[in-house]
Amino acid sequence: MIKTGQRGRIAARNAYWALPYLVPFMLLGAPTASAASCSADTLEQLRSPAEAATRPIEIDCDLTLQKNAVITVPIAFSGSRASGTTMDCNGATLDGTKPKARTIVIRSVQRKDGSWDTPRDIHIRNCTIKGDIRIEGLGHNGEAEKVRESSLTPGHTQRAQSIAPSDIVLSQNRFIANVGTPVYLAPGVTNVIVENSRFTGKTVSAVIYLDAESARNRVIGNTFETSASQREIIAIDGSAENLIEKNTFVNPVKGGVFLYRNCGEGGTIRHQAPQRNVISDNSFRYKDWLAMPAVWLGSRQGVRKYCMTRPTASFGSGASPLDYAQNNRVTGNRLSGGVATFVLNSDANNVVSDNR
Repeated sequence: MIKTGQRGRIAARNAYWALPYLVPFMLLGAPTASAASCSADTLEQLRSPAEAATRPIEIDCDLTLQKNAVITVPIAFSGSRASGTTMDCNGATLDGTKPKARTIVIRSVQRKDGSWDTPRDIHIRNCTIKGDIRIEGLGHNGEAEKVRESSLTPGHTQRAQSIAPSDIVLSQNRFIANVGTPVYLAPGVTNVIVENSRFTGKTVSAVIYLDAESARNRVIGNTFETSASQREIIAIDGSAENLIEKNTFVNPVKGGVFLYRNCGEGGTIRHQAPQRNVISDNSFRYKDWLAMPAVWLGSRQGVRKYCMTRPTASFGSGASPLDYAQNNRVTGNRLSGGVATFVLNSDANNVVSDNR
């Protein structure tokens, strides 16, 4: 559970957003009830060997693992029954590579009557995570069927955010990438903190992906050493009001933080633009100056094949394929081994200063 001190820390960080042109973070909701400790039966299930058809072990209790434990079965926090829980790995390893499955999923569940049951206030800490964490609401990604259907009518951003998990804290973890995206926030996810963690391993995707209609997430005090062979480290895809602060990026030759909006990929209209984000006081450490930008505001601007066949509408990417990566603030970042032009502003009305 998120205890009183943790809530105070989150609320204090939310106060950061009292900047002149930023929408303030909403305070967290009422505290959830304290979760009970996990039973011996749950612990025994977690010790089971993973098989190809292994279903995730559902966690709806406070869990502390043994320091040297290796858990190979996938883990899920599903619906409101998982709200208010803490998983402290105590240095244990969650290995999602055997079989290749989502290591951890935090997800909303649709009821039989069509309404949604949503988890909130979950804290995962002190874990070595081989694989990924996915946080999902209306769908598992921007092209999921329910996401696509919702996107075709006005009000999609509000619907996606009301359905998706929120107030999740991922702290002091080590993520070892295994080809995919170590931390993926699906459409509508809000108020997630990723802090004081280390990212290693190899991936062909982004290391952290903030998908369309997500907002008010914070990536603070992390070290990114992952070898990303094809993508930037952090993708801000139609996500707004996020804070990327005091992180260290080690030789991000394929890019550091890119802001853009996919223009109809998979038949989904992206409603929200990547706006009112703050990227500040980060350290980008280069071994090779032949690199993609550390920060790129407006990195796509409709230059994708699917933009030509996107669904059309009077809103979002249905009205224009452009990114509209505007009203963002990029300040005080350090580009060791790089040059000031590694911060590339390809859109309007952004504050870009003191990056060197």
